[in-house]
Amino acid sequence: MQLKVLGCSGGIGGENRTTAFLLDEHVLIDAGTGVGSLSLESLLAIDHIFLTHAHFDHIACLPMLLDTVAGMRRGAPITLHARRDTITILQEHVFNWRIWPDFSLIPDESNALLHFSPQEVGETHEVAGCRITALPAVHTVPAVGFGLDSGKSTVVFSGDSTGGDAFWAAVNSTQNLATLIIETAFPVREASLAHAARHLCPATLQCELARLTLPAEILITHLKPADSELILHEIEALGLSARALCTGEVIEF
Repeated sequence: MQLKVLGCSGGIGGENRTTAFLLDEHVLIDAGTGVGSLSLESLLAIDHIFLTHAHFDHIACLPMLLDTVAGMRRGAPITLHARRDTITILQEHVFNWRIWPDFSLIPDESNALLHFSPQEVGETHEVAGCRITALPAVHTVPAVGFGLDSGKSTVVFSGDSTGGDAFWAAVNSTQNLATLIIETAFPVREASLAHAARHLCPATLQCELARLTLPAEILITHLKPADSELILHEIEALGLSARALCTGEVIEF
């Protein structure tokens, strides 16, 4: 099974694209600006979207994706998996006929393009041969991470989160953990901002990774473009065995 990184930056500009992963051909994990790099053929192949949370950098391309494929997927809905709270945020603030049409009612409620599938923490939805489990996350809005289990191995994606007891309990109970994708958005000098925004900086990343009891490849995501080199230098200086996730790379698991 393949997880292709469409975007993994904490911002845009140049080659920077915000969070989105393509699981094989038919599943998106988040829908940030990285989705915009997909061909029309690839967009049409997407049947499921799993959202960690409703912040704009993780949903930026969701409205345009739906609008782009709407006339070509009649009778073939796209299922969006997310916490109920996240779905409510999308319904109230995005798909409300003021910001964007409500695709859960287009062309009509019984044949709508968008189908919401609530997924709470601890729940597993199996799609395209992968077991996708919503993991606990600590952020400023309702959020989850994801465990992606191919049957052979598991990739854990923290989403935007400061970790926490429940998250590490879930990670450390993973039988076949291979890769941990974890965010670090700010440098140490902005530790107070990171704390307020419920993101990690290298110092707090070090504390969180100390709680990991299983061997795994550690990949860093959500670096703010202005400070990405500094953040990676600080991570290296702390002696952490981790590298930056790269847009375009493919994780086999």
